[in-house]
Amino acid sequence: MGARAAEPRWLSEDEQRAWRAYLRGVRELDVALDRDLQDYDISLSEYELLSMLSEQPEGRMRMSALAELIVQSRSRVTHTANRLERRGWVYREPAPEDGRGVVLVLTEQGWSEIVAMAKIHVESVRRNLLDVVSADQFDELGRIMEQVRRALTQAPPRPVGLTG
Repeated sequence: MGARAAEPRWLSEDEQRAWRAYLRGVRELDVALDRDLQDYDISLSEYELLSMLSEQPEGRMRMSALAELIVQSRSRVTHTANRLERRGWVYREPAPEDGRGVVLVLTEQGWSEIVAMAKIHVESVRRNLLDVVSADQFDELGRIMEQVRRALTQAPPRPVGLTG
């Protein structure tokens, strides 16, 4: 049997309160942002994919790179692309560099839809987040989340419960 796991560094009462507030706040915000896109019958994750694709040159990006950009598995991006392709908003083509990869391309219809949805989405972000906190708080939130993102993407994964 391996080494005994060290006793966890339990959260203090204040840390637990803040952690739970963070979890609930993020979930409530996701629900609100999703709800405001319902008129387009699209989820927040589908919107994010279209939005990121719309910011790429010629509205095209290799699907594996898109998966990394939006922090989703390749299979989830494939499923999302299937749904969006059925709607006529995107199509796939072989990657010109090597022919093995797949590039997702935003159609003209997809472009029109994302432009219309963006107006709703940005208003939802303002109403549900930016109007609720001060500009300084929002800037600080951005700095904090960038710090977390850097730590998670630069450090090798550390299995929970293992010491050494």
